[in-house]
Amino acid sequence: MTYLYICKVVLYILLSVFNVLLLVLSVCTKGLRVTQFKFSVCMYSALCIGVGSFSDPNDLPGLAHFLEHMVFMGSEKYPSENGFDAFLKKHGGSDNASTDCERTIFQFDVQRKRFKEALDRWAQFFICPLMIEDAIDREVEAVDSEYQLAKPSDSHRKEMLFGSLAKPNHPMSKFCWGNAQTLKTEPREKNINVYKRLREFWKRYYSAHYMTLAVQSKESLDTLEEWVREIFSQVPNNGKPKPDFSDQLSPFETPAFNKLYRMVPVRKVHALTITWALPPQEKHYRVKPLHYIAWLIGHEGTGSILSMLRRKCWALALFGGNSETGFDQNTTYSIFSISITLTDEGFQNFYEVAHLVFQYLKMLQTLGPQQRIYEEIQKIEANEFHYQEQTDPIEYVEDICENMQLFPKEDFLTGDQLMFEFKPEVISVALKLLTPEKANLLLLSPEHEGQCPLREKWFGTQYSVEDIQQHWRELWAGDFDLNPSLHLPAENKFIATDFTLKTSDCPDTEYPVRIMNNDRGCLWYKKDNKFKIPKAYVRFHLISPVIQKSPKNLVLFDLFVNILVHNLAEPAYEADVAQLEYKLVAGEHGLVIKVKGFNHKLPLLFNLIVDYLADFSAAPDVFSMFAEQLKKTYFNILIKPEKLGKDVRLLILEHSRWSTIQKYQAVLDGLSVDELMEFVSSFKSELYAEGLVQGNFTSTESMGFLQYVTDKLQFKKLSVEVPVLFRVVELPQKHHLCKVKSLNKGDANSEVTVYYQVTALVKLKGCEDTHLGEEVDRNWTEVVTQQFVFDRLSREIDALKLMTKAELVNWFMGHRGEGNRKLSVHVQEEEEGSKMSLYGEVSKLTFLPASTLLASVTTITDIQAFTSTLNLYPYHKILK
Repeated sequence: MTYLYICKVVLYILLSVFNVLLLVLSVCTKGLRVTQFKFSVCMYSALCIGVGSFSDPNDLPGLAHFLEHMVFMGSEKYPSENGFDAFLKKHGGSDNASTDCERTIFQFDVQRKRFKEALDRWAQFFICPLMIEDAIDREVEAVDSEYQLAKPSDSHRKEMLFGSLAKPNHPMSKFCWGNAQTLKTEPREKNINVYKRLREFWKRYYSAHYMTLAVQSKESLDTLEEWVREIFSQVPNNGKPKPDFSDQLSPFETPAFNKLYRMVPVRKVHALTITWALPPQEKHYRVKPLHYIAWLIGHEGTGSILSMLRRKCWALALFGGNSETGFDQNTTYSIFSISITLTDEGFQNFYEVAHLVFQYLKMLQTLGPQQRIYEEIQKIEANEFHYQEQTDPIEYVEDICENMQLFPKEDFLTGDQLMFEFKPEVISVALKLLTPEKANLLLLSPEHEGQCPLREKWFGTQYSVEDIQQHWRELWAGDFDLNPSLHLPAENKFIATDFTLKTSDCPDTEYPVRIMNNDRGCLWYKKDNKFKIPKAYVRFHLISPVIQKSPKNLVLFDLFVNILVHNLAEPAYEADVAQLEYKLVAGEHGLVIKVKGFNHKLPLLFNLIVDYLADFSAAPDVFSMFAEQLKKTYFNILIKPEKLGKDVRLLILEHSRWSTIQKYQAVLDGLSVDELMEFVSSFKSELYAEGLVQGNFTSTESMGFLQYVTDKLQFKKLSVEVPVLFRVVELPQKHHLCKVKSLNKGDANSEVTVYYQVTALVKLKGCEDTHLGEEVDRNWTEVVTQQFVFDRLSREIDALKLMTKAELVNWFMGHRGEGNRKLSVHVQEEEEGSKMSLYGEVSKLTFLPASTLLASVTTITDIQAFTSTLNLYPYHKILK
């Protein structure tokens, strides 16, 4: 007999961002808890199972991850192996899944009219999956491919190395990814029936009472409840206790911890990571002690760790805290880590860097938790929550179904976002554990190559281990002095207090209108009366004729923007933490300034940025620091096959484009501070400022932004017209191939891009904007490309409505025949067994011949010679 237990908990929460009442209904169906939402135009669902890689059997590492793949291989009701994916693709949907340490999440989205059928098809994987045995080898390859893609990631490598430090029988020491070796080769050698074990794992752990479900739809809540009861009531419930690892505490209290580990990274980067393993902190979610500590550790204003490190030119960035992934936080421990990106000089002085961190922590322990600071963070988080714009719906349902595993019903929506209560004793307990003698140090640097004899088992990471130097160990064990230059942040003047929605001072318009226009710039404006939030977006494009003159100028421009961001980091940080976001981008034809957030204090931030731009300066040591860092940045771009492939493709297609390799060579040739200041002076002397203001500003207030730019910078009008787009070459009517060797010696991945040059491009996007930012992004694209077709989307949709299937098929077939304009770019992996350094030569391309399978294609081995004879199309932009 089927037993249904229905438990309804209704929460009414007024979200001003949606200007509607959000009703959350929790439904328990045979132990499966469900949350339903009714405020989106699209249909989404996510299901979280309270089991993950911690539950992998010791003889089958990666089984939980493998099951996440295999469970989609058909069901008794819908037996087609790839039927669900095919169904979603046919109806404008998609799906995905991920396996963490103690949770596995599945999600999908689909068109509204197919939502119920999609739910039913999806639910069958949790009711009666076939897990077709013939698909095992294919899905092992899929799992192995994910593993191979993860291997070049330094963050994944750090995690696997760190996990290896846990006690031998702790689940953190398991290989959670799985690969062909653990799921196919070794099981065959040991006569393990992987299919049988998959079935057993599914039966044991894919149980309704471990599951939480979130669905988001335009259907009524009664309808959604009816569907969920009908569809999910057959999910089996085995009644067995949920996997519990909470008795395996203190996994890192081992001799391997509290050491200095040196690691050879894939990227060219110096970084120091200081890590503590604390008792599990999830139970303190209402206080969030680690969030409070991380907020102070990561502060970039005066008196902070990073402020001092930047003044010494020892560090470029600092991130502290807990990522709340299963690796960082689970039922056995919580990680608190501080990761610092070091300069060359900072790398040489990494012990002094660590000492500064420990001095700051000692200061926090001495002063104790501060109610003023806690309430300031609390206010910032509350403002952001109450006036938040709608997030990506698929991420939202994922977050909610996971929150349902972690928090009581009343905190499903807020448990991971708000700080509810100040409890200094809870914060103090966590703070007192962050001492030098409990910390582990991990130092990444290319300089370690050849000095690290150890290899991590699964990712092959080169590392070494040593005791922390005696001098520092003894110093940190004693009562070392505080640093008088370190202090707590002052009160934040950028926190918004006025959330009034402003009255329009001009007629409302559907699209932006130009409200200022002269020979030095123009301003586009649109008052928001749709989303009705006290926020605004301000964007400017400062167009210059000097940027594209040479690779050297492009490098100087990158340096200029990077140092400007560095100069702003401290004075603008308070705005940043008060949810006023800013971004400076070295665009291809100009400097892009973006600011957004609560409109109340937004002009303060914008003016601050323009002030620092007007008064730009670069100290010699700061210049040297960023010149060296830029060299590493270009290198790290070029060693990624997908980035190199794009660079080669655009070098072929876009006329007058300079490549990243040319920029890298320009850095190697050497640059000076005088050259930078001369470039900046030239850049600022002659500009055209094009801006867009959208949101909760009047037109009069908006005009003040452009006026401030022109008054403060005092630039002249452009002496020549500056195109903001590249012209694209017209490819010959045949298939061309450019095949190059990967510049990453340690990456087994290759990359293939096929580009068809066609006569028309239509983007389909029939869904309405879910937040103001989407509308702004679309309008900004029109401004920054100087196209100004603000109704492009509606025109495209109208055109698509007139298009027949036959016309689309004919169009497609017409561009795939012998006469098509087709370009393939292949980036081929480095041959195995290479004894060369991981950090090989990246300042030149090595062209390769086509394989025998592509004997009929025309091979490109000299890009300049190939493109020099081609015709050019009028100006347009390649979007991806």
